[in-house]
Amino acid sequence: MSALDLVIAAAVALLAGGVNSIAGGGSLILFPTLVALGLGTVAANVTNSVAQWPGYLGGVAGFRAEYAGQRRRLLRLGAVAVLGGTTGSVLLLTTPSEAFDVVVPVLVLLASSLLAVQPLLNRRLRRTQRDDADVRDPRWLYVALFLATVYGGYFGGALGVILVGVLGLALNRLPLANALKSAISAVTATVTVVIFGLFGDVHWGVVTVAAPASLLGGFLGARIATRIPATALRILIVAFGVAVSVYLFARA
Repeated sequence: MSALDLVIAAAVALLAGGVNSIAGGGSLILFPTLVALGLGTVAANVTNSVAQWPGYLGGVAGFRAEYAGQRRRLLRLGAVAVLGGTTGSVLLLTTPSEAFDVVVPVLVLLASSLLAVQPLLNRRLRRTQRDDADVRDPRWLYVALFLATVYGGYFGGALGVILVGVLGLALNRLPLANALKSAISAVTATVTVVIFGLFGDVHWGVVTVAAPASLLGGFLGARIATRIPATALRILIVAFGVAVSVYLFARA
């Protein structure tokens, strides 16, 4: 990549980090940008995953208070996330890139759709949430969480929306679901960073400029999140994601 390409990648990563803090869906901006800059879809996906990893750690730090008394649950759910993230990452690296080219337009469209319905899902979860701290984990939660983190390891766009939905329905506590979502996303992202870093076609030049930009964007986004209408931003991201999906369908 040229120096101009790297500047563009850093600028978009900064924007993606901020978008993740405000409305979610930053991958739907950075991933297609990397494809447009010349990376193959698989290389763009693994580079995007590695570059956005620091932002997940910031999310965990922001929910420290919510993790009180959740150590055993975090260990259980984290173990499932390690298995799921590993499975998805290995699946991405061991299947033909042509298969990912066929699947990725569907995944982008799915991620865009999930982002579009996120407010409706959150409202439903708020109506059903409970305040008791000793809600038992239903058995289906672990199956659903494994499948969600397989998706996270394979592609990951809008993974947070999926996790909030699964955890919210299982635990009926939206604040806790949001906190656990950040921790599980961080675990899944860490797994992908290790596997993609060792075996994936990561463009490290992009990561060098995009990772700190994503971290800075996440920090700045958190500071201004209350001043920006998240609904309008979400509409723009969803529209952009649908357009990218259509382009990738035509390209495949």
